[in-house]
Amino acid sequence: MNKLIQRLLIFFIGVPVVISLVWVHFCNYLILHLVLAGVSFLSCAELYEIFSKTMSMQPKEFVLTVSTIPCLTGLFLTLTKAPYSFVSMTPLICFLIILAYEVFFRRTFERANQRIVSAVFISFYGGYLFTFITRITDLEYPSHLISSFLLMVFMCDSIAWLFGVLLGKSNKGFVAASPNKSIAGFIGGYVGSIAAALLVRHIWPQVFPYSQTKSILLGFIIATAAIIGDLAESVFKRAAGLKDSGVIIPGRGGILDSLDSILYAAPVFYILINL
Repeated sequence: MNKLIQRLLIFFIGVPVVISLVWVHFCNYLILHLVLAGVSFLSCAELYEIFSKTMSMQPKEFVLTVSTIPCLTGLFLTLTKAPYSFVSMTPLICFLIILAYEVFFRRTFERANQRIVSAVFISFYGGYLFTFITRITDLEYPSHLISSFLLMVFMCDSIAWLFGVLLGKSNKGFVAASPNKSIAGFIGGYVGSIAAALLVRHIWPQVFPYSQTKSILLGFIIATAAIIGDLAESVFKRAAGLKDSGVIIPGRGGILDSLDSILYAAPVFYILINL
């Protein structure tokens, strides 16, 4: 029951607070970009701890510093009003820095491949993927778009959890990556995301001038991406023998436990709205 109350508080208080940040337009969404940079740093820190359980790693301070380059670049572009296209260069910059570190600051190389791959992945997954939310602030109707995206992901996650609790006891174990996930939960995720897509189309027709069929397809694709993102993080934790990525959010675990769906779905949403 305690976990249920925590979940409800997060949904009815936490989610509106998060979405409200999107509507603070001060200095080209400066507050949103600052929050994204902070959350990105915490996500990279959690991912580092997960990978370090089974892999040889480059120094934590170095990896986290490099991994903040994508979001800090987005923040810098916000302040200078430079084109956000420069953010696309940051994965290459991170890769070159990580590779140079391994070449010049190591004397033994038995596990060099592990160190390089893990650092590159952390900078990409925990750093670069967040920048797709940053990029949306450079489009028309940014607040509407980001709010709609977050609503689709949150509804997918919340309704999936509700369906899983109420209807999923007898149909769990469908996916090996997360045996506690149920078929009912997956169905609920699609229902929640599609309902959110239809809702925002109705509220903001000027932002989503699509047919009802296209809106349903948008919700379906975002739900698929959100579910894969959630399962992917389960793979990371399962490989490391961990239940949660951290303890920072009551009833949820770590930052990654709450944002894994957003990380995977953000680039998918960005691509779809640009198509």
